[in-house]
Order: sequence, then structure tokens, then C-alpha cells
Amino acid sequence: MGSKKHHERTRAQESSNAIERMYITMRHLFNRGFYKPMGVSGETLRQSLLLLRPEIYGSIGEEKAELEGLLYVVDRLPAGIEECSFINLTSDEGYSNSHFKPIIPEKRRRNCYRIDDEQMNIEITRGRSEIYDILTHLTFLFVESHKISNRVIINEEGHTTRDWIKLEKAVLSKKKLTQEEREVAITHTANILGRTFNELTSVYKDFATKLQPERLLHIVYWLGKLAIEEQINNNKRTVTFSPVLRERIGHHIHGEIWADTIKETLYKNDLLERPIHIISANMHSVMNTLFAPNALKANAAKKDIFEVYELLSKKENESLRNKVTKEALQKGMIYIDDTSGANIDIQIFDTSKVDVSKTDIKINETLLEQKKPVIIVMDYAFGEQAYETIDELLKPYKVKGKKTHLNVESVSIMGKAGILEGGKGDIMIPSAHIFEGTADNYPFENELKKEDLDGQGVDIYEGSMITVLGTSLQNKDILKFFYNSTWQVIGLEMEGAHYQKAIQAASKVRGSIRSDVKVRYAYYASDNPLETGATLASGGLGTSGVRPTYLITRTILEQIFNQ
Repeated sequence: MGSKKHHERTRAQESSNAIERMYITMRHLFNRGFYKPMGVSGETLRQSLLLLRPEIYGSIGEEKAELEGLLYVVDRLPAGIEECSFINLTSDEGYSNSHFKPIIPEKRRRNCYRIDDEQMNIEITRGRSEIYDILTHLTFLFVESHKISNRVIINEEGHTTRDWIKLEKAVLSKKKLTQEEREVAITHTANILGRTFNELTSVYKDFATKLQPERLLHIVYWLGKLAIEEQINNNKRTVTFSPVLRERIGHHIHGEIWADTIKETLYKNDLLERPIHIISANMHSVMNTLFAPNALKANAAKKDIFEVYELLSKKENESLRNKVTKEALQKGMIYIDDTSGANIDIQIFDTSKVDVSKTDIKINETLLEQKKPVIIVMDYAFGEQAYETIDELLKPYKVKGKKTHLNVESVSIMGKAGILEGGKGDIMIPSAHIFEGTADNYPFENELKKEDLDGQGVDIYEGSMITVLGTSLQNKDILKFFYNSTWQVIGLEMEGAHYQKAIQAASKVRGSIRSDVKVRYAYYASDNPLETGATLASGGLGTSGVRPTYLITRTILEQIFNQ
């Protein structure tokens, strides 16, 4: 009997299966063209999400409402989406030339347009990952909305509780609420959400905006109102995908325009034939590393350079940031404000114009004079979009019938990721990327090593990393499995495998770039989803991300300038 295997599925296997089901369902619904999230067509998505119970959505599986998860989601969706019963995902279809004003979510750069009282259009230009992201957020939102309606509907005629009537009165009142009226409204809302007065008061400010100080009440009311209409009158909310979006997705339309603009700029500035180093990072760390010591001489003389970086990262110091940008633009930086729809801005640095004596990183000046490398910094891609952008960027450039192969010497990827060992602000150096939901794996020789970054006051971890389908599709069980199994995963992010797939194809199969192209990957931890309360939904990195970001940036630049 001892050799017989138990066929009970572990929670990790169930979760893995739920992610796969969600992935397949979302692709199916997209091909179908529309679905009703709370109807029969949305059932698989809802059930899978409730089975998975992702860390980021907290108490989605319980009766009480989830507040941190709600804040995380509404920051990534357009303001006012809770009022809309028709959500239309579109391609870039020309709304920017209309009277509609774009609504850009707080934490995601995407254009959204409120068409009328009932309809919100969301423009998808970053590929499938963006669709999965939005659909999981909407599923969460609608599941939460039904929790509200279930608590406030008393009978089949649609009569509601006194709490609901009072909340409605407060939300629909045109006048500004006094502190007393606000606290009364919070009391009723806490009852509706199954939360305490204290819990609601502590997150109230996080939801508030300048235009909508009472935004939390507003969101709860509209979510509940539309859910009540669904349950009483069967007016189901609908998500549709425009025909143009369905036709265009997967065709690299935005990525191609984006990459052509970069190559055209290189060509016009006579930089196309020079050695090129591509860095995927944010829009400040490379620029600040190269130009802050000179642009902010007075500050740099009195402070450690990392304290200067910290000053630059604070919202209120715009004048300091402007000084650095001005210096950079005078000394060889070209800035491309992206209009392709890819939403990825670009900086190009012509290093022959950088005064190296005024930088504080190690630079081999003889090598620099011989090679005159060009550094292209691209803002972060989103999920599958990483493949599209790098794949297009590494293709040869055609001008006047002549094909020019780019002399790409290295591709460096720096990003934020979830860590499974260690905590916020630590650094991960991957040795391979594994693609979630498959056994596809991409091992590579990483030019960045643990010893390159050691001894600088930040913990460094080396190992494989997993490229996930979405930030909101993980739970503790599946992460523990990755961490404890022979895959020995140290962290999770969304782009690594996509970048590596494109680099490998261009260098090893297509021959678009040299086969010995150097790759560097390093991530700093934005959260540890295995620790309770350390998920992304529990808030940003604050200044704890500054040291690891600049430590990675400086190491990448030193390698470029000395190898």
C-alpha cells in the first residue's frame, strides 16, 4: 500500500489550474467579442478568481469587502468606471482627435474615454497582457459589487436596507459634506461593507482625490447600484472588444511604429552605425547617474550621491529634476516622447558628448573615445509587450532600399519584481526566466553577478525567476511551490521571458544582431507576496527603492563603459 500515490490535488496545483483556466477563458471571450462578467459567460472567470484568491485581492473570497485590493484596482482603472455598465476595450481608433477628454488612470498609462453616462472605452495598445490585467481587475470589481448588493437588498422587489438609503442620500447630495455628515455616511458604509468604522476611516484619505474627496462613498454606491440593477432587473454589465482591436492584437502595430521612430532618430543624428546598448529602465536613473553630480554640484558636495538621488525622487523637488534634464539635453541626450501608442518613452545618450570627468562612476576613457557607444533607454514595457518592442527594435533598419543591421552590443533589463526570499528593496539577479503556466525556460549568461553589487548595503539574491501572466494572479500556495520546488525561484515579474525570447530570436536564430550580444538582468523587490501585508496592494516602495535602483543602474553603466 505504501507505494500508492495520493491523488488529492494540492492548493498549489488547484491554483495553477485556475490560472490556466482564466488565461484560456480570457482568450476565448476576447475572440467571442463580448461577455457579461456577472452572467453565465463570466462564470468561469469568477469561479477561477475565487478559487485562486490572489494575494493582491485580499479577502475576495470572504463576505466582507476588500479595501486594499479595491484601492489597488481603482488606481489602475479610469475614474468613473464604477458608474458604467458598458465597458468597451478598443484599439487606438482616433478618439484623441475628438471632443472626448482622455482619462488616464493614476497608476497605469492608458487612454480611456467616457463616451456617455453608461459607457467607458479603454484603449489597449500594449498587447494581450493589458487585456488580462483589465479583465481580472474588472472581475474583482464586479465580485465586490455583488457582495454590496447581497448585503443591502432585503427582498425580491428590490427594497433596500436603511444603511443603503442613507448612503444614497449622502452620495447624491450636491452639497459638500461636513465632518459630521461624512462620519455618519462612513458608519452606514462600514455596515454595508462588513468592515469597522475604523478600517474605513483609515483608508478614506487614500481613495480621495482633489475633485472627489468623498470618492470611497461614491465608488461603493455606484458599484452597489449597478449590482442591484443586475440582480433585480437583470441589467447585466457588459464588456466588449472592438472589431479593430480583435483584428490588430498580436500584429506588433504599435511596436513597429515605436521602433521605427527610434531607428529614424538614430539615423538622422548619425548614430545608427555606432555600438548600441539598450537599457529597459525608468526615465530618470540613467540620466541622473550621468548628469546629477555636475548639474547639482552644490548638493553633491555636501551629500552622499545616493542622498542626492533620494532628493531627486521626491515629488516636491521638481526644480532639481529640471536642472538635471536641462544639463542632459545640452550634453547629448535626445528625448523621444512616445506617440506610437506603445506608451514607452525613450532617451538616447550620445556618450561622445558626455563630459566623463564630471561623472562619479568608473569609466575607461580610452575605450569610450574609441567606441563612442550610444545608450538607448526605454521605459518599462508591460508583459507580452516586452517581446513586441524588443523584437521590432532589434530588426535591421531599411533606408533608401539599404538594410542596416544595428550593432547592438548589450541589452540590459532593470525592473521591479516580487521577491520570495528577502524583502522590499532587495535585489534579484536571475540566471534563467521560466514562463508561468508552461515549462518554457530561458537560461542565459547574465553579465551582472552577485559580487558586482555586494557590500553596498542591499541584500542580493541569485537564482531563476518566473515570468507571470499578471501581477494579480498569484497566491501564497503557488508561490511557495515555486520557491520550495526544484525550480528554486527567487522572484516573479512580468516581462523577463518575453525580453529574452526576443533577444534569443534576434541573436541566435534570425541573425539580426551579433550572436554574442551581452545580456544583463537585475530586479529590485517591490514586495514580498509570501509575507502577509507585504503585497503590492499594501502600498508603494517610497524611498526604499532608490538605493537598489541606482545601484543596478551604476553597475550596468560601469560595465558598458569598461568592457
